[in-house]
Amino acid sequence: MNAINFTEQQHTLQAAYAALREQAPQLRAREIARRLNVSEAELVAAQCGVKSVALQGTPQHLFRGLPAFGRVMVLTRNDWCVHERHGYYEQVEAEKAIGLVLGKDIDLRLFFNYWHSAFAVEEGDRRSIQFFAADGVAVHKVYLTASSNQSHWEQYLAENRADGIKPLIVNPYPPESADRHTADPQALRADWLALTDTHGFFPMLKRNKLQRLGALEAAGADLAQQVASGAVEIMLESAVAQQLPMMCFVGSRGVVQIHSGPIQKLLRTGPWFNVLDPDFNLHLDTTAVASSWVVNKPTSDGWVTSLELYAANDELIVQFFGVRKPGQPEDKAWRALMCSLCARPLAQ
Repeated sequence: MNAINFTEQQHTLQAAYAALREQAPQLRAREIARRLNVSEAELVAAQCGVKSVALQGTPQHLFRGLPAFGRVMVLTRNDWCVHERHGYYEQVEAEKAIGLVLGKDIDLRLFFNYWHSAFAVEEGDRRSIQFFAADGVAVHKVYLTASSNQSHWEQYLAENRADGIKPLIVNPYPPESADRHTADPQALRADWLALTDTHGFFPMLKRNKLQRLGALEAAGADLAQQVASGAVEIMLESAVAQQLPMMCFVGSRGVVQIHSGPIQKLLRTGPWFNVLDPDFNLHLDTTAVASSWVVNKPTSDGWVTSLELYAANDELIVQFFGVRKPGQPEDKAWRALMCSLCARPLAQ
């Protein structure tokens, strides 16, 4: 595609975007992209409602420039849940395919192989750096705030601006190849009971060539138990009432973003159940929750329990754990809360 054709395509998409925006001004970019049968990255690249600059360089290189912005708001989401956290990028490891941010405010697991394109975006007076996977779906966004180092913006663009106009190529990912059901539940259960760390759960799924939800269904109710659809609201309300610290994990294809600590303010707005704290916001579409599970894993520090929510397509929406550090047992109050959601006893 040459520059002229690309410009024509941009103008066509801009017109369609403007028409839909006029009909439904409340729609978010992700939903607009879905309705126009394009990706969000294509909207950004075509300057639909925003001013954007394509960035070049490896995702690791681009990411390592983010701490200089100072205090920011970072956003990671999937189709059903949005996780927003204010703070600083601290203890950044971004050299290899898998990276980490381990600061007290911003806590991330980064899977750079899925980071495909990046843009500096201005929407009115709001500035952000946005990263997208190969399918054009956002993996991570970084918003500057009144507390950010705004002076770093021009330097960041000068160092990373892409040369010339290059069409954005978007390619969907193939469907997951792991099985939904296991032919040997007992082998899976034995593998599960042999876990010594929660981080061993994903390798266990890989060994058994099994989807996550399929493993929960096959493990047995003492290890993974489906609970009522309203369990997440009960849990969040109990956590507020008890000021019970929790960990909340939300993932895109390329990032898992984590909040650790107590929560304070809850608010229902239509289908969305929200945490609205000064430094942490969570927006969960509860109408999209097809199943809810309490998951029980053995570790060298004792049993660790979580609440996990799944969408109708079997994808994980969000996970909640009690706050704990390696070498420490799970908080007894969190364990009691998880057990209270279950109709049958958990292994202990």
